[in-house]
Amino acid sequence: MTQTPKPLPTTTSSFRDIIMGGFLYIDKTKSIYELIKDAKGAYFLSRPRRFGKSLLLSTLEELFRGNRDLFRGLWIDSSDYDWETHPVIRLDLSQAPVKTVEDLETNLKRALRRIAQQYQVTLVDGPAHAQFDDLIFALAQEKQVVILIDEYDNPLINNLTNLAEAKRIRDTLKGFYGVIKAMDRYVRIAFITGVSKFSKVSVFSELNNLDDLTFDGRAATMLGITQAELEHYFQDRLPHFAQVEDLTEEALLQKIREWYNGFRFTRVTESLYNPFSTMNLFTKYSFHNFWFESGTPSFLINLIKQQGLDPMQLEELTLREIAFSTYELENLDIIPLLYQTGYLTIKDYDQTQRLYTLAYPNLEVEESFITWLLGSYSELGRSFGEIYIWDLIDALKTQSLDQFFKILSVFFANVPYDLHINREGYYQTIFYLIFMMFGFRVDAEVKTNDGRIDAVVELTDHIYLFEFKLDKSAKEALAQIKSHAYYQKYLLHGKPITCIGANFNTLTRTVDDWATEAVPL
Repeated sequence: MTQTPKPLPTTTSSFRDIIMGGFLYIDKTKSIYELIKDAKGAYFLSRPRRFGKSLLLSTLEELFRGNRDLFRGLWIDSSDYDWETHPVIRLDLSQAPVKTVEDLETNLKRALRRIAQQYQVTLVDGPAHAQFDDLIFALAQEKQVVILIDEYDNPLINNLTNLAEAKRIRDTLKGFYGVIKAMDRYVRIAFITGVSKFSKVSVFSELNNLDDLTFDGRAATMLGITQAELEHYFQDRLPHFAQVEDLTEEALLQKIREWYNGFRFTRVTESLYNPFSTMNLFTKYSFHNFWFESGTPSFLINLIKQQGLDPMQLEELTLREIAFSTYELENLDIIPLLYQTGYLTIKDYDQTQRLYTLAYPNLEVEESFITWLLGSYSELGRSFGEIYIWDLIDALKTQSLDQFFKILSVFFANVPYDLHINREGYYQTIFYLIFMMFGFRVDAEVKTNDGRIDAVVELTDHIYLFEFKLDKSAKEALAQIKSHAYYQKYLLHGKPITCIGANFNTLTRTVDDWATEAVPL
């Protein structure tokens, strides 16, 4: 008789609850063991939200409490791990909202007081960092203490729009985390996790012995789900899912890879699935933007706009290694932040130049993020776009260009007036986002031997080259395509090529003029 698959943990990150509830646990205890077996000191790991950080700390808590029964049948149970017990201080800085440094102090002191009560320790009233010091000292009288801090940066992330308060919060956190260094001889191990990687000078200046695992190969697959793990742990669910999708299992796995795989955080080339999306995918048996819709920091869009980042450049970026370690409140760089929050990921690494190539990890993130960008840049949501996008595509397919630009003008007419920027690139960006939101490949700012094409839309049987002007003329745009022979790059594709020049009128907020010309093949 076929065994019923274990239920999937879509709503809990508690290791104890997962094991006691009979939920599926993807065994990460070997990589955890290899990290902690000889570990001493403080460790830091940055990963995007919903990527298993809380489950990792929950697992470490049960290990250091010596609760071996929870690990029966897992890799570590048959290892030489000593199961020595230690008092554990576990803090989650995302549990209560923090708007001021006073909120932070109150929350930290409340959490420390509850832990102290568990160990029958009485704390003297005082600032949070002093109580933290006292608690470590009291608990370490018999055994060294294990310190686990989850979402260390949450109070900072939630206050990035209030820089003055964020600085006060940062200074308080700096003093609080500095206690770990000062009490080093009483600490067996400290493990700190978060989404962002603020520079050590910024938050961890007093914790200068911190071992950063963010780009370390030891942590490459400690969080997230590998391809092998997906095919092993979800093998009982694949036949049913393939039937639901009317696909072979091989085709289904390929579709799952395209939608949810692709996260990579170190030089190790193996890419990962987001656990949250994967668990929901195999619970609902439906492709959906699970991770993205579970919460997106609103400050990201504001930073993108403030820094003038062109969304068209997010598909493939290069960044030097040092950029990931200079993250400061006063000088937030959006690209490292997009990487740390999971909207971009490592696609390649050049060892010689120490240069990372970043791109969207997968279809879920790309489609969701582009839809989000379009809504933020133009206030055009997906529901609005769905009314017109297929008519827009049909107009291109049938080469009904008058109809195409008539529909396109509807999009631009719905861009709020104060969002219209008098530069060609803004309208080009909206054009790009409209198509990308619905999965149509648009190459923007394509390099040729003699310049750049504004946009290329390639359909199965036709190629369109677009050049945009602002308050000029369509003929001028078309002449630029012809004079630079932008079309030569596509002559070997074996498809008809149409060159299109278009002009955006900032007064009418529409495409008021266009001109086309077919390229002789």
